[in-house]
Amino acid sequence: MASPPHLNKHLKPLFQLVVNNFLVFVAAPVTVIVVLRKAAQLGPEEILSRLHGLRQVHVLLAIFLPFALATLYLMSRPRSVYLIDYACCRPKSNCRVSIGSSIENVRFSPYLDDGGVDFMTRMLKRSGLGDQTYLHPSFHYIPPRCCLSDGRDEAEQVIFSAVDDLLARTGISPGTIDILVTNCSGFNPTPSLADIVVNKYKLRTDIRSVHISGMGCSAGVISLEVVRNLLQAAPRGARALMVSTEGTCIVNYTGKNRGMLLPYSLFRMGAAAVLLSTSKSVARFRLMHVVRTLTATQDRAYLCISMKEDDEGETGAYLSKDLVSVAGEALKANIATMGALVLPPSEKILFAISFIAREVLRSKIKLYVPDFRTAFQHFCIHSGGRAVIDAVQNSLSLSDRDVEASRMTLHRFGNTSSSSLWYELAYIEAKRRMRKGGRVWMIGFGSGFKCNSAVWQCMRPDSNTTVATPWADSIHLYPLNNISEEVG
Repeated sequence: MASPPHLNKHLKPLFQLVVNNFLVFVAAPVTVIVVLRKAAQLGPEEILSRLHGLRQVHVLLAIFLPFALATLYLMSRPRSVYLIDYACCRPKSNCRVSIGSSIENVRFSPYLDDGGVDFMTRMLKRSGLGDQTYLHPSFHYIPPRCCLSDGRDEAEQVIFSAVDDLLARTGISPGTIDILVTNCSGFNPTPSLADIVVNKYKLRTDIRSVHISGMGCSAGVISLEVVRNLLQAAPRGARALMVSTEGTCIVNYTGKNRGMLLPYSLFRMGAAAVLLSTSKSVARFRLMHVVRTLTATQDRAYLCISMKEDDEGETGAYLSKDLVSVAGEALKANIATMGALVLPPSEKILFAISFIAREVLRSKIKLYVPDFRTAFQHFCIHSGGRAVIDAVQNSLSLSDRDVEASRMTLHRFGNTSSSSLWYELAYIEAKRRMRKGGRVWMIGFGSGFKCNSAVWQCMRPDSNTTVATPWADSIHLYPLNNISEEVG
């Protein structure tokens, strides 16, 4: 991380302390000094004379006007949205698949030639996934036998498991849920997944239900924004259930295009259920910001992730070689907006100084990279693959500990798409690292191309990190020292 030369590592903490607390260190003392000097010049008798000269209407205005403005501000601003609790699915043990068994299935696949087998073997070994991830039993056959009923069975398994755990953790009745938002990009049956949840839990007939499809791995943050908007328009204290998942049927590709074979080495089963409300009585987190970035106007970004047919007419999910660079460009646009919202004044000033020196004065110093660790204590970066996590870590100058939750989630559960951010938050809490007041930055990437992020502030850490959590049986095994050795 490059800093202006006159601000070395010893002076920077002092600079941050003074600038970020300008009112305490500078503005307040100067104001007090000016007021005291003016009072000394006037003297006690002159001050009392002026106070007696004030009319009652002036005194009332001085008291009433600030109170009225404050009341108007509080009434006009949008209601805060709170996270009551969340739960992540840990699929059944019969769905577990190791890297070794995945490689064996690839070797016996009737669709791949020797080149395709070698490619998939390398990708699986380098994927960052471990031997405890999950795929639906239909993928355990050679060749896989994915069909509509298998896709529906997978969706019901992971969604019902997550929602059941959430209801058990919160103790609420399904009949008290006012809003339901589900998201899944690749598998969208009729009736929709939202209807499946309504039917299973017998939710109210007047519930506001929405299903979001085709938005890729960042759909979870999009669903979060939809929930926030619906809650802010609903009566105070309304409750919303959000469910994020992805159907692994999208990775069942029977062709030879390597860009369409790659998803099999990354995507795995998973789902998350989240309960939100505008009531903070039992809330655990407060939603601070949602920032969405869409780069679909650029053809390169628009086409880097897509469902399409190959030259032989076989359908599958396609991942372009440009994916990492496109994600980096979308991330830059997203953090530019997010930085303005969350960074302390000291980081903004350092960036402005380096920008002026570089662009205006034509100095050869490096552009200062803001330290987002001054704004956030925890980072949940979409576990889309080792290359994606590496790119974000380098772009934001994060430490290995900052991206630990993302790497360990990728190893333990694989890329569970939009739900991966919640597995990462569960990891942080399972490690008992969350503290009251701590801020979490969730960053998701998805087709289009999108970079969407959300900021949470912890109000009450989880007191029970072992029951009904996806990490209950494995948190003691993490973090791993060298994931590449573990899977290689």
